[in-house]
Amino acid sequence: MSLLRASVTDTPTRPMTLMVALGLAESGTEVSPFWISGAFTYIARLWSLILLAKLCISLLLSLSPLSGGAVSLGIFAAMLTIDVVLMTVPRTGWFQGLKPHLQNWTMLPAVFLSGLTFSLWLSQQPPAATDALFLAAVPEFAVSLLAASLFGNRRLLGISYFAGALIVSAVGKANLAQIGLLLSCIIVMLVATLRQAMHDRQHAIDRHRRELRAQRSDRLLQEHERSGRGWFWETDRQGCLTYISDPLARTLKLSADALIGRPITDIVRPGDKKQGDGERTLGFHLSARTGFSDIPVCAALAKDEERWWSISGQPVFNEYGQFHGFRGSGTDLTEMRRSQAEVTRLAQYDSLTGLANRIQMLRSLEQAVASRHGKPGECALLMLDLDRFKSVNDSLGHPAGDALLRQVSQRLQAVVGDKGLVGRQGGDEFKILLPGGHDAKLLSHLAQAIISDVSQPYMIEGTAVVIGVSIGISSAPQDGVTADALIRNADLALYAAKGDGRGVHRFYSSDMHADAEDRRQLEQELRQALVTDGLHLVYQPVVSSKTEQVTGYEALLRWTHPVRGAISPAIFVPIAEDTGLIAQIGEWVMRTACRDAAQWQDGIRVAVNVSPTQFANPGFPSTVMGALAASQLAPERLELEITESVFLNDDDGTDAMFARLKAIGVRLALDDFGTGYSSLGYLKKAPFDKIKIDQSFVRGAAAKGSRNSAIIKAIVSLAEALGMDTTAEGAETQDELDLIRQLGCSHIQGYVYGRPMPMADVLARQQSAGTAASAEGFKSSRPDRKKMLRTVAIHHDGHVYTGRIRNISATGALIEGLWNVPAGTLFAIEVSENQFVNATARWSRDDRTGVEFAGAIDLRSLRAAPRVAAS
Repeated sequence: MSLLRASVTDTPTRPMTLMVALGLAESGTEVSPFWISGAFTYIARLWSLILLAKLCISLLLSLSPLSGGAVSLGIFAAMLTIDVVLMTVPRTGWFQGLKPHLQNWTMLPAVFLSGLTFSLWLSQQPPAATDALFLAAVPEFAVSLLAASLFGNRRLLGISYFAGALIVSAVGKANLAQIGLLLSCIIVMLVATLRQAMHDRQHAIDRHRRELRAQRSDRLLQEHERSGRGWFWETDRQGCLTYISDPLARTLKLSADALIGRPITDIVRPGDKKQGDGERTLGFHLSARTGFSDIPVCAALAKDEERWWSISGQPVFNEYGQFHGFRGSGTDLTEMRRSQAEVTRLAQYDSLTGLANRIQMLRSLEQAVASRHGKPGECALLMLDLDRFKSVNDSLGHPAGDALLRQVSQRLQAVVGDKGLVGRQGGDEFKILLPGGHDAKLLSHLAQAIISDVSQPYMIEGTAVVIGVSIGISSAPQDGVTADALIRNADLALYAAKGDGRGVHRFYSSDMHADAEDRRQLEQELRQALVTDGLHLVYQPVVSSKTEQVTGYEALLRWTHPVRGAISPAIFVPIAEDTGLIAQIGEWVMRTACRDAAQWQDGIRVAVNVSPTQFANPGFPSTVMGALAASQLAPERLELEITESVFLNDDDGTDAMFARLKAIGVRLALDDFGTGYSSLGYLKKAPFDKIKIDQSFVRGAAAKGSRNSAIIKAIVSLAEALGMDTTAEGAETQDELDLIRQLGCSHIQGYVYGRPMPMADVLARQQSAGTAASAEGFKSSRPDRKKMLRTVAIHHDGHVYTGRIRNISATGALIEGLWNVPAGTLFAIEVSENQFVNATARWSRDDRTGVEFAGAIDLRSLRAAPRVAAS
């Protein structure tokens, strides 16, 4: 027994190894308590029979007349006493609490007396077969051998008999034959003992390894179950559960015992189409007795709770090929399913607004335009772009912008309802898909309702925010029979709506393709003009209102196209900003303006407009210093005109840029003051030297009832309080000039003191008149004009020409696109669809023609034309 304690890796000394092998010493590894208990239980069952056999022998011996001598009876009585003790001691807790090698020592007296008795009989001269000693020795030897064998320790029997034989040989008088016989028995018994010890040791090692492996497997399985990563199950031949893991039972809110005996299919939700993997469902595999792997099933839980498992199993057969049931494992797929569902949702819906994203909108649009029964699909697509969103996002921060987008999406869904699908294209762009055919009037009403709702104020972080929306509309099949065509055409219509002043909706028309192609062509030609020096600068004088002396010039960019002629900056500058060319153009303007200004009289400044893109570039101060160094222009003679839009990103970078520019020594002017969306707070810290009053406040300021004069006066007072100069832009008439002087503006810029002129004319004017300036122009203001870029059809003498209206008033307009038109030419201008106005050409310069209408028109009555040029 003690060999079960032997460790397979222990290396004890040789004496200790011998003691361990003989069962008389303790080894380092504990034996399984279950095996020890089983062995002693088995011995206790047989010990009564062993004792009964000895009692019978003792009775026969005491009654036999052959009983010999007191010595034999004394030995027999001693053996009987020890047997009684050994019968009772193994049943006590004290004995069972002993270690195995100590339990072996308690058997030594009985075995030793058996060996001693047998040896005494052998030492007789000659041994008497009928001697009482023989009658005691032989049965005792047999019974002791049986007892030692049951204890699994025949080694102990051998060493005990060996010790008894040595004692008898030492004190007895045995002859050589008897000694030889005794030694032969001892040798045979020693060999058998050693061989048995080796066999027992190897058997104990193998058993120990198997037990360790079994214990390790049990621990791993238990740990696997406790971790929740998986569970195990087993069924009988009928598919009823015979084992199921406790964690799974707890998931089902039942005990494992309550599930035992129930079919395994009871724990799976029946009738769920998602339950199986097609035809090979769990029930199929169980009935077919075939193995299966990773079958997804839905757990039979409450309806409001859903849990998914992945089940694997294999059939179990015995050695005769008989089916005994299934045994398998399972894992929880719930979190993975939820993750997959979330991934699917994110793949189809916008994470910020919850609206359909670009992918789902495209898929839905493709389905809507797909042909059915040989007919193209019908639908309408609305492209939306928020107006002034960027200013809110930049001024209040991206979290506020996200909150605004969420509120906008809610309003869009409320307006559209179940009539269509609302999606977010990205950024501040949205789409609305309306399946089926729709009348243009109904689409117009829906678009107007969207514009009205979206334009209502929002409360964002306690701040009232107002934005707008522009909408472009295309319909299938008239505007396209593919998703790409509808998206492209709706985008063209949206671009037209933004070019028409924003906050409006426009339907797609075929003319928009021509405008888009024209814009693309202009972009390519603008790139070529930048490379081939096709751009040039003109300079408009800035005059002191007190001394009427020219104090500087504003550098204005111009482009004279080799075919189209002069192209307005209002057309090509937005193109340059959209395509990123503005940075290269701005650097060229800076270098050219500084180089030209270096040739002017001392003290005359040059003003250069700076785009927000240039201002945001960290390398912009280096560009300024490079231009000043190359031209040898004094820094104070360079004035940088910056618009309010740079303050939309009012952060440390903006303040640092102002500080770096002021460190160079240049002057800073705030351009187009009052037309932006920023507050007046930036004037407290921005180091401006001048405020430029936008021409929208100057023009018409002298008209009766105009409030512009009050605005100009307020701006002048603000500038004087902050120690800044003021420049009024756009002064064209004498009455406007007089009003500006009365209101206290320090500088004036406008046609009243001269139009923009090339560099050669500036030098010629300085040589002839120095810095003196004289006012010219009309005495009073002309009728109000409306800035407009609109493609119109011009009818003359049976021919139709295409032109563009630039400015329009109630009595006339400026038209581009007609070259060298003779004065007095009569036209019929189609200012909007089916709306004609008769006009007469009054003057013409290159491709520009000024026309006078036959009668005054109401600008508010002009209907929006579908043909809108890019702006």
